[in-house]
Amino acid sequence: MDDLQWELKKLTNQHREDSIGTQAARHQVLDLMARQLKEMGYRNMKAISLKPKHVEALVKRWQAEGLSTGTLKNRLSHLRWWAEKIGRPSLIPNDNQKLGIENRVYVKPEGKQISLDPEKLAQIKDAHLRLSLEMQALFGLRREEAMKFQPAYAVRDNHIHLKPSWTKGGRPRDIPIRNEAQRELLERVRQLAGNGSLIPAGRSYVFQKNLYERETKKAGIAEGDRKAHGLRHGYAQERYFELTGWKAPHAGGPRRGELTPAQREADLAARLVISQEMGHNREEVTAVYLGR
Repeated sequence: MDDLQWELKKLTNQHREDSIGTQAARHQVLDLMARQLKEMGYRNMKAISLKPKHVEALVKRWQAEGLSTGTLKNRLSHLRWWAEKIGRPSLIPNDNQKLGIENRVYVKPEGKQISLDPEKLAQIKDAHLRLSLEMQALFGLRREEAMKFQPAYAVRDNHIHLKPSWTKGGRPRDIPIRNEAQRELLERVRQLAGNGSLIPAGRSYVFQKNLYERETKKAGIAEGDRKAHGLRHGYAQERYFELTGWKAPHAGGPRRGELTPAQREADLAARLVISQEMGHNREEVTAVYLGR
């Protein structure tokens, strides 16, 4: 391990504001960057040595390797984190297109939405896992968010508040409590978890995650989707119908070109709300969940 690898490892250990999964991924990507910079002839670097020429060299290399737009954007997010932690956030443009990276969302013609089948849910033996799956379905949570959910902290009068350490990218967010089904679910979560989370006391997140994957596969829930991400798609489409009054394209509703000018305004407003509730904060990402 050279000096740069060591300093980047120390930097990630000093700043643990994000989830454990995000921290692990960041360490892995930053370590890769250090090794690639050394291979390209940038030797004896320190963490504070990062310059625009290093950013350009890394991006060109990744593009030459044929990496997907999603992977490029993911690596840039870690690179921006590095620049921010050394006090040089302006080193990297906020707009990926200035670095020659397309800001594109690929939308499949069919949706990935799934609903939670009560009979399949009943096959899940672990009560904490059953409630985690219900939280995914009724609040659009990611798997990790649903498992780490702590009702004593998160449940407020008319919304739930997610901690940065539970969320992807360490972004806290609020999700409204809109109906009795959600309130009834939160009460059951409160009764089971108490002051803890939907990971039983004495178990690690990794243990519970592995159990989640085994149990959902055995029950036939979201086959081929280890995170049951399709439940989030279902939540997004339900919210879209609630906010607009018509179904999303992926649910059989009209496409954007078929909407009136007034409907297009409502469509955009709904997508912005849904994007924020789901922790993306970019309207274009909703096309994956809703279609276009």
